[in-house]
This record gives sequence, C-alpha cells and structure tokens, in this order.
Amino acid sequence: MKDVILKAVANPPKLFWGPVLPAALNAGLQIPFMFMGIGIWQINPLIFIISVVLGHLIVVALGTKDPHLSAMLQAFGTTNISSKNLYQVKGRKFEP
Repeated sequence: MKDVILKAVANPPKLFWGPVLPAALNAGLQIPFMFMGIGIWQINPLIFIISVVLGHLIVVALGTKDPHLSAMLQAFGTTNISSKNLYQVKGRKFEP
C-alpha cells in the first residue's frame, strides 16, 4: 500500500512527458486558435503545429525542472483568494 502512495507522490501524472495541467492548457488554447486561423484567414496550419510543439517543449522543460508544476498551479488557484476581514484593520489579515 505504501508503494502506491509513494509512486503517486514521487511521479506526478504526465501528458507526453510534460505536466498534465500546463500541457492541456497549451493544447486547449492553441488548437482553437489554429482552427480559427485556418477558417478565417486561411493561414497554413503548419505554423500553428510548430507553435504547439514549441510550446509543449517549453512545458516539458519547465516540468523537468519542477515535476509538480500542475499541483503548484492548482494550489495557487485555490490560495489566491482575497479574504474579507470581519473588522477593520490596517493591512491584510486572514479572517474567515
């Protein structure tokens, strides 16, 4: 049982050798722009495919530097919420 937990913590999920969340965001943003560019301006799709591959190579490089990049992005999204103070104080205080 401990081996499964340690493997999950030590080896986060990857999508084509890159962290899942940044790789999915890269594809999720660039592929719709590729189809819009093809449909509206008749741009060669090879340009967009090259940019998707270059973007993914950057994501892979960042993922090798920090393999838990997806977890860090998810944690930043949940902690970057400004709280409302119950009483007036100078500065930011954490009050639920």
